[in-house]
Amino acid sequence: MKQTIQTKKEAWLHSVRLRTLPLALASIFAGSFLAAYKSVFRWEILLLASLTTIFLQILSNLSNDYGDSIHGADHQDRQGPMRAVQSGLISLPEMKKAMYLFGALAFISGLILLFLAIQDWVLFGIFLGMGLAAIWASISYTSGNNPYGYAGFGDISVFVFFGLMGVYGTYFLHSLAWDDSVIWIGIALGLFSAAVLNINNIRDIESDQTAGKRSIPVRIGKKAAIVYNWFLILGGNYCLFIFAFITNEWTSLLALAVFPMMIRIGINVQKGKDSEAIDPNLKKMAISTLVWVILFGIGLVFLGKS
Repeated sequence: MKQTIQTKKEAWLHSVRLRTLPLALASIFAGSFLAAYKSVFRWEILLLASLTTIFLQILSNLSNDYGDSIHGADHQDRQGPMRAVQSGLISLPEMKKAMYLFGALAFISGLILLFLAIQDWVLFGIFLGMGLAAIWASISYTSGNNPYGYAGFGDISVFVFFGLMGVYGTYFLHSLAWDDSVIWIGIALGLFSAAVLNINNIRDIESDQTAGKRSIPVRIGKKAAIVYNWFLILGGNYCLFIFAFITNEWTSLLALAVFPMMIRIGINVQKGKDSEAIDPNLKKMAISTLVWVILFGIGLVFLGKS
């Protein structure tokens, strides 16, 4: 049964989508745990990177609500949860103003982060460009004349920004140094984040197809999308083994305590007959990813040899 939105406050809470925030923070925490492992951790970097990421995620969620309403993905026959603009309680101009607000907050927070972390102006410019790219990606997923989410490129964006850039970028802001082993945790988080998006797209496959949104499940079909989902879940955990082998820090495998939960999520998605059955697994995959990161950090920082 589709959940209804009755008040404007509820509509704004739905548009913010609090259940997506654990996933947004997972890459920041992973990069920060890796920095602590290398004894280069800085609290101000963790706090500002987390704040910037939260603002970017909320911006992305608002833009998604706005864009899907404009492009027709949030129509009355949509099977997923009710959206804020779709409910009629928030107008498109109001949603657009909220997008401007959180875009500005993300820019300001990110700028302060870079000023504290980087003194080299070339590196500052590079990271500023990456930050602006993140803001653009948050807005353009379903908004604008040619939203890349409708062309099926959302998974690539999520993999890069929630995985590689989120983990490695955070680690670099702490350390101002490169470390090849970090890339494997970035890949793992990118795969898990893509799994969350893929579950979302499997849930919405019928309404997306009607709206012309060519997500990966729409392109390859539900059965193949489920196989792809298994690849993302298993691949992310396999990357952890590679990291442990390279660093010889086998205590990092403590994160595998979450593996049974991820397997259960994969099974639930595979067996889900409709969007109502599949939808709860979005939140479960996001939370399990964050718990995976926390256990990874505990194993690496507190139980490891270094």
